[in-house]
Amino acid sequence: MKKCGAERVSDKAKAALKNTLEEIAEEIAADAVKLATHAGRKTVKASDIKLASK
Repeated sequence: MKKCGAERVSDKAKAALKNTLEEIAEEIAADAVKLATHAGRKTVKASDIKLASK
């Protein structure tokens, strides 16, 4: 967050950002697994992640 211009960042703000990013990552991962399964694969590829994140 400091790279984005924040001078100071509270511990609670860091934790909130971490939790939010983890939730988003879990949603993307679940969608990527569905895409791989639909394509008849067991392996999730980078293209699945990219497509799921859109």
